[in-house]
Amino acid sequence: MRWSLLAGVKGAPPSRGPPTIASVEDAGDGGQREITCLIVDDHEVVRDGIRISLSNTPHIRVVGEAGDGEAAVALVERRHPNVVIMDVRMPGMDGLEATKLVTEKAPDSHVLIFTAYSERSLLGRGLESGAKGYILKEAPRDTLVRAIEKVANGETFVDPALMTAFLPGREGADMLTQREREILQLLADGMSNADVAERLFISQETVKSHVRHILTKLEADTRTHAVAIALREAMID
Repeated sequence: MRWSLLAGVKGAPPSRGPPTIASVEDAGDGGQREITCLIVDDHEVVRDGIRISLSNTPHIRVVGEAGDGEAAVALVERRHPNVVIMDVRMPGMDGLEATKLVTEKAPDSHVLIFTAYSERSLLGRGLESGAKGYILKEAPRDTLVRAIEKVANGETFVDPALMTAFLPGREGADMLTQREREILQLLADGMSNADVAERLFISQETVKSHVRHILTKLEADTRTHAVAIALREAMID
């Protein structure tokens, strides 16, 4: 069953506090959750949907909500969440600009871009702005939870729904071997070198060698940068 942002919102208690920032206090279970999150979206119903959905995940705790980029940056500096679930299209400061500021001001808070816009150009720009991941709003709930877990660990996560169009025979793909494209897709899905090695039945040293070749061919500094470049290249006609 696919998760909907609006599932469970009907009949939920109304949000309290100012419309731009709304704090969410600890549930009082005696300790902080494993992963703390800040939800950033200019639509209250979307914020409510995410919060209600995550309330059923014991190891994830929502510590605040913001309705625009400027408010998000201010709240991140106060709350220091592990993960910032960041919308892109918002009035005033948008999510990409806010992501850059969060990365600069609170490097321990990792951004997960969360948007209904599936253009791969936004994915590339989002990762280049410092985001650790990108997930579509229509993603299943389990995918959102997995994305939060990966991003909280500092790993890259790209919504699997985008992988079907990943490097589809474009100019960028011609630079890479089939094995390199396969490894790059797994890296984009948030896998570590050890995960990739286990999935492909090869050694971690072999994975590291392929990653070095990928970085060299794409002229990328990091794995995240390589993913961003590859997805941007996938748009070239």
